[in-house]
Amino acid sequence: MTNYYQRAEFQLSAPSLAELPPDQGREVAFAGRSNAGKSSALNTITNRRALARTSKTPGRTQAINVFRLDEARALVDLPGYGYAKVPEAIKRHWQAALPEYLAQRQALVGLMLIMDVRHPLTDYDRQMLEWCHHAGLAVHILLTKADKLKRGPATATLHQVRKQLQAEFPNTTAQLFSSLKRDGVEEARAQLDRWLTV
Repeated sequence: MTNYYQRAEFQLSAPSLAELPPDQGREVAFAGRSNAGKSSALNTITNRRALARTSKTPGRTQAINVFRLDEARALVDLPGYGYAKVPEAIKRHWQAALPEYLAQRQALVGLMLIMDVRHPLTDYDRQMLEWCHHAGLAVHILLTKADKLKRGPATATLHQVRKQLQAEFPNTTAQLFSSLKRDGVEEARAQLDRWLTV
């Protein structure tokens, strides 16, 4: 299904859960702290340079953006979290809406959680993992910007993250990922295949 993700097309931007497409088929959501490289990861995985808007300004994604793969499958870009300059009202709105989406959305089969390899498992990331754990939702972590570290330190960070996950969130998997060097793309697509293939 390697070329399958290149079919991704923007469907809609939903400012609230009520405006999402009908709750059917299968979808995988992408979440992460603002500036962790979520939009870049989505663009790299789909091989579409401008599918998700990337910005030097963190907190740009302030709605749920849905990218349709076919009639039955979609990728979903959730609002970035943890960025101070996002208006307080928007923060409060998504603080309430995201756990509801993770717990109640029947079409949601997995979450790609994006973390900067240099700053993994922040308090915000742990909050997201807790919500997914309570919802019984599978999570796969992309440790992005792996090109910013040498191979040894990057691998050591991956092992440390996996060790912590084993202790706290045993059903969560993790890998290294670099949008710049396109490292880890096939591994990420393989995980998407497992979730999206019926």
